[in-house]
Amino acid sequence: MAKKQFKTESKRLLDLMVNSIYTHKDIFLRELISNASDAIDKLAYLSLTDEKVGLSRGDFQITLTPDKASRTLTVSDNGMGMTAEELEKNLGTIAKSGSLQFKKALDEGEAKDVDIIGQFGVGFYSAFMVADEVTVISRAYGEPDAHRWFSKGADGYTVDDAQRDAPGTDVILKLKENADGENYDSYLDPHTLMALVKKHSDYIRYPIRMEVEHTHEKPAPDPKPEDYKPEYETHKEWETLNSMQPLWNRPKKDVKQEEYDQFYQEKFGDWQPPLAVTHLAVEGAVNYKALLYIPSQAPYDYFTRDFEKGLQLYSSGVLIMDKCGELLPEHFRFVRGVVDSPDFSLNISREILQQDRQLSVIAANLEKKIKAELEKLLKDDREKYLTFWKAFGPQLKYGVVSEFGTHKELLKDLLLFWSSKAEGMSTLREYRDRMPESQQFIYYVRGESKEKAAALPQTERILDAGFEVLYLTEDIDEFAIQTLNDYDGKVFKSVSDPDALPETDAQKEEAKKQGEESKPLLDFCKETLGDAIKEARVSHILKSAPVCMTADGPMSFEMERYFEKVEGSAPMKAERILELNLDHPAVQALKAALDSDKDKAAKYVKLLHAQACLAAGLELADVAEYTDLVCSLMH
Repeated sequence: MAKKQFKTESKRLLDLMVNSIYTHKDIFLRELISNASDAIDKLAYLSLTDEKVGLSRGDFQITLTPDKASRTLTVSDNGMGMTAEELEKNLGTIAKSGSLQFKKALDEGEAKDVDIIGQFGVGFYSAFMVADEVTVISRAYGEPDAHRWFSKGADGYTVDDAQRDAPGTDVILKLKENADGENYDSYLDPHTLMALVKKHSDYIRYPIRMEVEHTHEKPAPDPKPEDYKPEYETHKEWETLNSMQPLWNRPKKDVKQEEYDQFYQEKFGDWQPPLAVTHLAVEGAVNYKALLYIPSQAPYDYFTRDFEKGLQLYSSGVLIMDKCGELLPEHFRFVRGVVDSPDFSLNISREILQQDRQLSVIAANLEKKIKAELEKLLKDDREKYLTFWKAFGPQLKYGVVSEFGTHKELLKDLLLFWSSKAEGMSTLREYRDRMPESQQFIYYVRGESKEKAAALPQTERILDAGFEVLYLTEDIDEFAIQTLNDYDGKVFKSVSDPDALPETDAQKEEAKKQGEESKPLLDFCKETLGDAIKEARVSHILKSAPVCMTADGPMSFEMERYFEKVEGSAPMKAERILELNLDHPAVQALKAALDSDKDKAAKYVKLLHAQACLAAGLELADVAEYTDLVCSLMH
């Protein structure tokens, strides 16, 4: 038969199909298997009402036949098949999908029960990524004759008569020769084909079968001679390469926890079982099924730029994306799992999603489900939640801070902090429930550890007043607290704030009087220390310690250290305030020296300043000067 030209497209368009639409050559096998599955779907649907089909569901299958001698790979099915006219219409016109036409022909009620993936009619042409020649031999159901479609690419195709014993289709690929670093021989390797089926087409509902070669040791003679050497024989066996039934398609009541765990560990390469799993089957505006796993440990690259979040995305059991980041918010990026829906709007290559409403609806619902699972874990199994928190707690705190606090209401009840009144870590709700009626604020203090935070001089008066203090021990903690601002109507308050404890009018008046009377002392401290401090103040937050260093304004010392660590320098400096406890003997000694020996008073000021810096965890500007100062005062 004379060669025909593709009806609607040119060589340039076919080149686009092969070289641009698909980013990975391996995809060709997924597309051909999906087409074969669609063809079987059509005949299986027909068999429900036509007894002449003569096939039950268990009779349908897809076969792969690699032939290294002829460099061909054949994908066969026993589905509906195509007539000569359908071959020319479906394969002679790029982007002409017989599957889509079949589904449109069904009424709306029937169409819901038929999963047809071949929506665009371009998947078949991915074969030309790996093949120089493509032959399709097909016999339509109910037709006596088979036909052959043949093409070497965009220069055209032919359709002529052929032989096939039963309805169905064979797609025969003549693979390209290896060149330019491309190993096309790999597509003739049974192990490669098995891996590709497992990755992309494991949940196709019909068995995908292939003859696989096995080597066995021959039975040894009895009795076995002394010089006996084992002999081996090779034979081929037909094997089913796909599991067909996705775990997420089974009813939850029929799935054991061990099966969930095994699926997770095999699918995502984690040697530890997950902490929790959520199995969803949702019907409504968008239909989908999902398995969501909360890992018990962070992957090795989790806190690097190379880590890529996302859930595995399937459309009717066919893997579309290995990691669909759009389905997970950043604060839940640790979640692993799969989502399968027939309702996704895919782009023409079925490799990526179109941005559509269905995707947004699913993502929003998954976020709620993940939060609910974490809340359940927190309530019912605190030990497991602490394991989760150790691995991923900072992620939730960063989620509170990110996007200007957009997600703080969603995440606030999942946070944990060390506390002065709890043996372990505490939630904000637990802290709030322990608060006495007289407590106005939720108190916090930042320190490198809970022990160091508790030992800070400014913490003492709050603890002595009987109030609980949250110990913020991670870099992100203070940012998260400031973003939250309050919890259940109670404002967060640093123990270093002068108004952390309520004062009477008389106390305020006394404090003002002390400040006026101590002005010469405070001015002397500022003059002696210069730019090392913003100012000196009479302290109202100290109880037994002589001095402390506090930060004025929103920038704390911990934030300063954080930015210095992140950026390698300190672009923003906290304003340093030296606070003096006038009742302490050391400060009284300073006042006495100021009247009698200003040189000694200056040494006292520098010594107290150094002590305040050390207590606050700040580096001394000159350690040698500090040691000389201590020695000079010991003479």
